[in-house]
Amino acid sequence: MKAKVMSFTLAIVGRPNVGKSTLFNRLVGKKLALVDDRPGVTRDRREGDARLGDLAFTIVDTAGLEEADAGSLEGRMRAQTEAAIADADALLFMIDARIGLTPTDRAFASFVRKSGKPTILVANKSEGRGGEAGAIEAYALGLGTPVPLSAEHGEGLSDLYDAICEALPAQTEPQEEDDEDAERDPNRPIKVAVIGRPNAGKSTLINRLLGEDRLLTGPEAGITRDSISVELTWNDRKLEVYDTAGLRKRARIEDKLEKLSASDALRAMKFAEVVIVLMDATRPFEEQDLRIADLVVREGRAIVLGYNKADLVSPAAFSRLREEADHWLPQIRGVPIVPLSGLTGRGLDKLVEAVAETYEVWNTRIATNPLNRFLQEATDSHPPPAVSGRRVKIRYITQPKARPPSFVVFCSRPEAIPESYLRYITNGLRAAFNLPGVPIRLTLREKDNPYATER
Repeated sequence: MKAKVMSFTLAIVGRPNVGKSTLFNRLVGKKLALVDDRPGVTRDRREGDARLGDLAFTIVDTAGLEEADAGSLEGRMRAQTEAAIADADALLFMIDARIGLTPTDRAFASFVRKSGKPTILVANKSEGRGGEAGAIEAYALGLGTPVPLSAEHGEGLSDLYDAICEALPAQTEPQEEDDEDAERDPNRPIKVAVIGRPNAGKSTLINRLLGEDRLLTGPEAGITRDSISVELTWNDRKLEVYDTAGLRKRARIEDKLEKLSASDALRAMKFAEVVIVLMDATRPFEEQDLRIADLVVREGRAIVLGYNKADLVSPAAFSRLREEADHWLPQIRGVPIVPLSGLTGRGLDKLVEAVAETYEVWNTRIATNPLNRFLQEATDSHPPPAVSGRRVKIRYITQPKARPPSFVVFCSRPEAIPESYLRYITNGLRAAFNLPGVPIRLTLREKDNPYATER
């Protein structure tokens, strides 16, 4: 079905554990938001591209509204929800029809009315007799006719569609689609994931790039649970940045939510084009940092090392960074490493510049002629070792794809070429064609013998 061309934003609000994230996932068609039976799973506000019938719009999942001190974690979560309400065109105020109205529902219904935004009252979990009474009781909130819904089972979505069209008549009117707009924008944002250990400063860094407190931060480790994406422009460079949950050693992850968060972070890495591995400058190159970097390399993503909290260490520590990075991560020799401070903004220009440059390297395509000149020189100066008295013949090389740069070497007896010689060729490619800091894929193929089937 062809979606209408439109642009409006709906924010899902309500007390904790009424099913907001379940509805969010239902509307975006993916399990983007973490869902669990316990309340308070969602902390940051999360945006997604939603579809409902022929409507296409932005949907925002929010933390549950709770009374709390402004300085507490719950208070900061509430502030994020209030910001989402302010930015939305209309609100989906959700209650749990099975439980019925609670004092918290009534308090925040009053808060939502004061916002002045068009509000659609959603009575979730209305399936079966247990939900009917709660849906009827919801009339008492004074927010209009409730829409009975089951986000988990997808029931009542047609009624929700009608309610959205009624709440936002101007935004849901059909418009002509411009063929030019439908084409892919060549200046689309670079997809960047920020990954690291817990409390490395990932959310603080992204907030500094945005210029606002868009993501929840604080001294408590593990605040971020969902992988949140935000679009921003820095020095005319467009980025779509994913904030992710901190990754600890697998053996230390016991909590179910943390396991879900870690899986979400790894999924964000797979969708990214460039990954910023953020290290704590006071404890750089710890084992978990190296594990995370190796995961990124194995996934074939471009990589930039962010040396965060650099304002807390002496300048003498910077001089050893290049040497340490190449020592601990020889598989991405020359990887960009940027000292920075997400708190003060120091080094962010260089970080974005490194992301853009690494992205270009990751997309590099090299013509076959220069590749084979390189291969001839490399094999002349250091021939492959003979195995069982027989010399391996390396014939030619080509690059079938980029993202990351991937090469195929045609040779005789590829199984006989040792790993050390493959590293020699890989390092030579990196140096000869200026491919610092990106994974290089090198595959060996046995060239077909045209006489093999002839007698």
